[in-house]
Amino acid sequence: MSDSESTVAPNQSSAMDAEPQNQQPEDAPAHKPQKPSHATSFSIWPPTQRTRDAVVNRLIETLSTPSPLSKRYGTLSADEASAAARLIEDDAFAAAGGSAASEEDGIQILQVYSKEISKRMLDTVKSRTASASAAQNGASESETASSVEDPTAAPLSEDIKTEP
Repeated sequence: MSDSESTVAPNQSSAMDAEPQNQQPEDAPAHKPQKPSHATSFSIWPPTQRTRDAVVNRLIETLSTPSPLSKRYGTLSADEASAAARLIEDDAFAAAGGSAASEEDGIQILQVYSKEISKRMLDTVKSRTASASAAQNGASESETASSVEDPTAAPLSEDIKTEP
């Protein structure tokens, strides 16, 4: 073997070995950090319909299942809770949306929305408890009234008179 043949083969193999190490496959990810895109914006208000539906579902659960709230005010049936939850969320959304001064106030608007939901939920269970109490008191008053004698009727003791 000549010197030129022996030196070419090792150079060729070393060039082949070095070639895959220096080249990256085209589909390999680049190791450069990606810069955040300024075209993407994050908006906290208004909430998506999915978020609003989740709020309604949570309200239904809170109003219709045992909870600290139900221990004090009682639970609503699933139908009552569903109707009340939708009304509470719609009213809170309208109230919070009306308080929006600008789009930058997203956090403040979200806080108003949350407070309105809490306030309206308490108002709902309190009014339900108050109306249930009034109905119960009305029923007991009518029972009491029916057991009270008619003041125009003569007492039984006067019907039977005995002379001494």
